[in-house]
Amino acid sequence: MSDIEKVNDALTRGVESILPSKEGLAGLMKKRKIRAYQGFDPTNSSLHIGHFVGARKLAQFQKLGHKVIFLIGDFTARIGDPTDKTAARKQLTRKQVLKNLKDYKVQIERVVDFKGSNPAEIKFNSEWLDKLDFEDVIELATNFTVQQMLERDFFQKRLKERKPIYLHEFLYPLMQGYDSLAMGVDLEIGGNDQLFNMLAGRTLLKSLKNKEKYVLTTKLLGTAMGKKMSKTNSGAINLNDTGINIFGKIMALSDNFIDSGIVLLTDLPLDYSNDKNPLDVKKRIAFEVVKQIRGEKGAIKAQEHFENTFQKRAAGYEDFVKSGKNLSETVAKASGVSLTQAKRLISQGSVDINDETITDPTHIPAKGDRLKIGKKKFVKIK
Repeated sequence: MSDIEKVNDALTRGVESILPSKEGLAGLMKKRKIRAYQGFDPTNSSLHIGHFVGARKLAQFQKLGHKVIFLIGDFTARIGDPTDKTAARKQLTRKQVLKNLKDYKVQIERVVDFKGSNPAEIKFNSEWLDKLDFEDVIELATNFTVQQMLERDFFQKRLKERKPIYLHEFLYPLMQGYDSLAMGVDLEIGGNDQLFNMLAGRTLLKSLKNKEKYVLTTKLLGTAMGKKMSKTNSGAINLNDTGINIFGKIMALSDNFIDSGIVLLTDLPLDYSNDKNPLDVKKRIAFEVVKQIRGEKGAIKAQEHFENTFQKRAAGYEDFVKSGKNLSETVAKASGVSLTQAKRLISQGSVDINDETITDPTHIPAKGDRLKIGKKKFVKIK
């Protein structure tokens, strides 16, 4: 891949938007090496697979010779980002935050290089945010309006539901925006749900330093249920999980995950899944992810464990069950759960027939069908 192709890949693969323009950022990258960063708030002891997407994008810019910063939001984590939250986050103490972040570098150092000829920097935003006094905060606040804050969808939802919006939640975008100002960066990278917060930094740099800051948003990696992957929902895949667990969790996702998984988590060709068995494609995605996080030996071990524990057992389908009137009745009978629970499992993409995920509870299984329920239940229809 030529340098031009590598730049284009960095600016397009998995990218939702670049503001103010992709052309402007590409032009700046041709002129000089830029400073780019992404912030990670330590609200949990582990980074997750969504953070992995951002780290990979940082690594792309690093490999192109640009300076990248892995910013740990040890101050902003104590405030709590309100983005997409239906209620205020529980605020963390400094002690909790420091405990959470202690292994972050270890979790990501196979992806972002902290030792090579162009090492990434690790910074903590408490370095500058701890020093702001009340006058500084008031001055920063003059660059934004209450209307701007209230226009955010999740705040509008809270207003309609008569849920409280706390003043400190309005301050979060100011603090994240100040990160850009303090570091004098050219580019901030983040998920597309972070656009408002990232634009706050663009506003401050333009207003106070007359400097252009670019914003690159990445697409979000959805779970099988169509939700954003995060620390707080059932789709979370943590980077401090074992390679075996990471592999298994990826394999448990719906086939709907495949396209975004290829784009955001691997360097595989974008058309890799064409004319291939979805199971084989997911195995390749899982292998590539574990290889990046745990090394090739870890990936080989994880794949062997999956094949020996799940695939070979699934191929046998030693248990038999008589089909019910429809799939939901059959699942309930096979797994010993209620009809309601069976319908929920099916709608969540947890039931496969002959290696294909079926989400229609009214589907009628045929004799000889191989039925997989969840991760460990394998039966054959008699």
